[in-house]
Amino acid sequence: MTASPATTNDAHTTLGPDSVTWRFFGGWRGMVMGLWSGSMQNMHPKLGAAVWEHSDFFDERWERLMRSLYPIIGVVFDQTTGTGAEVRDYHRTIKGDMPDGGRYHALDPDVFYWAHATFWYGNIRCAEIFGPPITEADKRALFAESRTWYAAYGVSMRPCPDTYEDFLVYWDHMCRTVLTDHPAVRTVLDITELPPPPWISWMPVPVWRRLAAPVARGFMWITTGLYDEPVREMLGLTWTDRDERRLRRLGRVVDRAFRLVPPRYRMHPRARDGWDRISGRVGASEPFVETPARNLPPADQRDSPVHYCPVNASRRADLPWQRR
Repeated sequence: MTASPATTNDAHTTLGPDSVTWRFFGGWRGMVMGLWSGSMQNMHPKLGAAVWEHSDFFDERWERLMRSLYPIIGVVFDQTTGTGAEVRDYHRTIKGDMPDGGRYHALDPDVFYWAHATFWYGNIRCAEIFGPPITEADKRALFAESRTWYAAYGVSMRPCPDTYEDFLVYWDHMCRTVLTDHPAVRTVLDITELPPPPWISWMPVPVWRRLAAPVARGFMWITTGLYDEPVREMLGLTWTDRDERRLRRLGRVVDRAFRLVPPRYRMHPRARDGWDRISGRVGASEPFVETPARNLPPADQRDSPVHYCPVNASRRADLPWQRR
């Protein structure tokens, strides 16, 4: 399915280039947050159960991650509520039984909001460590805009806190009393057994595994630093003052490195597409940039309603010469 281009009918319910979210979301530095985002989401008992029982995430992990970024980022940058509805509808059939006899559904507002919280609040956690610099006013604006962002999904607003202070209380409560360890969490955190990513699929697996091991240790260390202390305690992870100082130094290096990259290429293709429409570089009626074919689901799963699979997309992100 491919979302339709933005229309003036719903532009007033979406975020635009004057928003703080457009400044902090959709950049490549957010990839440093990958393990944090995935593991924090799966710590929600119902979300973890749904991923463990229904998702093919663990069979095609790189592809699922890279293609999912397109519609998720599109909810913010497409300037149409259609993309939010598209993302919501991928979750309609995901439901089942919990080990304690309860039920879960991916569209349970409490579950769906928790996933959203990790996305928008991840902007703050990323900026605090890796930049760009963020102020208290920015944080409050991001929270206010996160409500507009969440409304685009068409899911109940009931779980949304009313104020930024209320959200911080909610987040602390989740970390201390709701989140749990789960096999889905540990699987997300263990990237040592993954095959090479699609963009270097030519690399022999033994070579990739040797390279991946130290990278995995580094990302696990970064992720440990990003966790709240109650989460670290729950997972049995340690973090020292020395670790914190080292992470802050690394964050400054990452921020300086990104400042050397032209602003246009600091952004994911779907975010760049949003800016291109605003500037007139791309016509407002053109189809949105979609994931490259290398990230599509296996051929026998492309008709599944749970998959974003833009097989008819006419503009691809793996054709950079079309976007210069």
